[in-house]
This record gives sequence, C-alpha cells and structure tokens, in this order.
Amino acid sequence: MINKFRESPRAPRGLGTPGRGTGKGWRGLFPSGPSLLTHLSCHAGWKLLAVLALFLVMVWFSIFPEERSKALAHFSGQDEKPERDCPQGEVGRKAAQLIGNYSREQPVFLQLKDYFWVKTPATYELPYGTKGSEDLLLKVLAITRDAMPENIQRLKCRRCVVVGNGYRLRNSSLGDVIDMYDVIIRLNNAPVHGYEQDVGSKTTMRLFYPESAHFDPRLENGPETLLVLVPFKAMDFHWVETVLSDRKRVRKGFWRQPPLIWEADPTQVRVLNPFFMEVTAAKLLSLPMRQTRKVKQKPTTGLLAITLALHLCDLVHIAGFGYPSSSNKKQTIHYYEQVTLKSMAASEHNVSHEALAIKRMLDIGAVKNLTYF
Repeated sequence: MINKFRESPRAPRGLGTPGRGTGKGWRGLFPSGPSLLTHLSCHAGWKLLAVLALFLVMVWFSIFPEERSKALAHFSGQDEKPERDCPQGEVGRKAAQLIGNYSREQPVFLQLKDYFWVKTPATYELPYGTKGSEDLLLKVLAITRDAMPENIQRLKCRRCVVVGNGYRLRNSSLGDVIDMYDVIIRLNNAPVHGYEQDVGSKTTMRLFYPESAHFDPRLENGPETLLVLVPFKAMDFHWVETVLSDRKRVRKGFWRQPPLIWEADPTQVRVLNPFFMEVTAAKLLSLPMRQTRKVKQKPTTGLLAITLALHLCDLVHIAGFGYPSSSNKKQTIHYYEQVTLKSMAASEHNVSHEALAIKRMLDIGAVKNLTYF
C-alpha cells in the first residue's frame, strides 16, 4: 500500500516520502501541530481562489458573449484576427497542384456586360457554359446583380469556410467557430435556425438551384446573404426570371417542383459563373464535358462550393463533408433530416469519386477540415 501511494501523482511533494529513509513513516508525510493547520488553511484558500476565478470567467463570458467566441476560436486553432499572418497566395499555389491552368482571373458571377454589350461566346452548354441559353440568361441578369459586395472585396485576407450538409455537423458545437469566418458559404436549403449551436447563424453566400431553393429564403438567410444560382439547365434561368418578376410559372422541366413563390430580393441574387462547374468536373473529377444521355455525372453543389472557395479565398476550411460508407444503410447523410445514402442511388453524383478529390485537397493542405472525414 505504501508503494502504491508513493507512485500516485497526487502525493504531495516536499513533505516527506513514506518508507524511504525518513525514519518517520506516515508521520513524515504531513507536518504536525500548528504547521498542519497552516498547510490545510493555505490549501483551502487556494481552492477558494480557483473556484472564484472560474466563477468570474463564467460571468464575464455571459456578459460578453463575443469573448466566448474568441476563446472558442483560440482553442479550435483559429486566430482572432487572421490579417496579421494571412497566408496570401498559399491556397493558389496548392490548388494549382490539382487544377491545371489555375487562375483567379475569372469573375465569380456572370456579368450583364458580357451578354448585353459584347456577347461572349461560350464553348459548352449548361452546366459547364451558357451556350444556347444566352437569351434567357440576359433576362435574369437584367433584374439581378453581378458585383461582389464591397465588404468582401476590401478584405486583405479572405478566411472562408464551406459548410456542408453532412451528418458530421450534428452535435459538433462548431457554431461559434463557423460564425467567425469572413466568408461563410452554405448549400441548397440546409437550415440554420434550430441548429445554430452546430452550424452557426451567419451566411455570406448560399449556393442553390431551383429544386434545392428554400421556399422562404428570408427564413434561413440574413438580409445581406447572397443567393447564388447554380444553373444546371436553361429552365433554371426561366424559373429565376419568372419568380422574381412574378410572371406565369412553368411547372415542367424540373426533376422536382421548385418553389412557385420565392420572395427574394433581386439585388441579392447572383448567377455563378459556370467556369467553376467546368473546373470541378474536368480538373477535379476528370469528367467529360460532353456526356451521353445514358451516362451523366455532375459535381455536387458541395464540391463546387469548395472549388469556388479555392479561387476566391486566402484560407479555405470545410465542415460537414463526407458520406457514410456504402455498407452503412441506416446512417443519415444530412444533419437536419433522416435521409440515408439510399437516396443518392438515383442521383448523377459519384460521391466516392468526390471523396477522393476532397481527400487530395486535404492531403496537400489546400483546405483544412473542421470536422472529420
């Protein structure tokens, strides 16, 4: 028993070690008389001070919640203000290892001047180009906007996070950390309200297509959120133009009925440049730009969003990406609904192929994962 106690990390230091030549046995472990009382009172005093300090910290964070966010960011590896050590150019250098002819010269959003004053010829049809859909697109660009907000343009360092819809976000408690990024990109109709603790509450851009548009865009987005259309087909342009202009809707031509009423501010709507879809498909997934009707594969909105971030940001982090293994039939794929991998069987997405592409990005450090993959 003496040896067991001696090896315990809780044994006090400097007070004598029992059974090792002190000649005092257990009496040598503690001082006797008044010195014992002094030692115990000092020990109790330190404990009281520690409890008081912890209480004051808790009160401080409750009064100043922004300080709590800073502390969370510190413990999760995030800097409070990244501008002082912004890794400018690093993302581009690493992305160039995966993307041939990598360039940041392409505009993020389609611009009216390219289709009104001087028509820019497109090589591919949607979703990799606008060939054959220019007239419909022109109507959309006439009522929406094409500029990047000034608060993003003037950032010296764009720290971005792409928030996926995966079940890995469930119970992650990453909400405060996600909200600290400069640019927060979300996907489709993934909800925010009710999930703030895990996914945050702010949204800079939300990528969507008609079938994935939330029926009330004001519910899950802030007034400054950019609603970025990812056009897969010509009917997507027609849908945006009719719902924003409140004209007669067309119900056919969609794989699922999109919202017939979509009350969005046209000045917050953008059209994503198909260039990023082309890069995602051709460079990251090695998909042919012209596919047969029987064999069609397209990138997911999630992988597309990461490609966009690699061309826009100085730091790219991701969260909530990755699917369950094919053998796990019961695991849900989203953090907000009970849908399993079986629902992906009929889609035009190769999730295994995309997982390999993301893993390559992680391996070379082009992106960093806040969840597990």
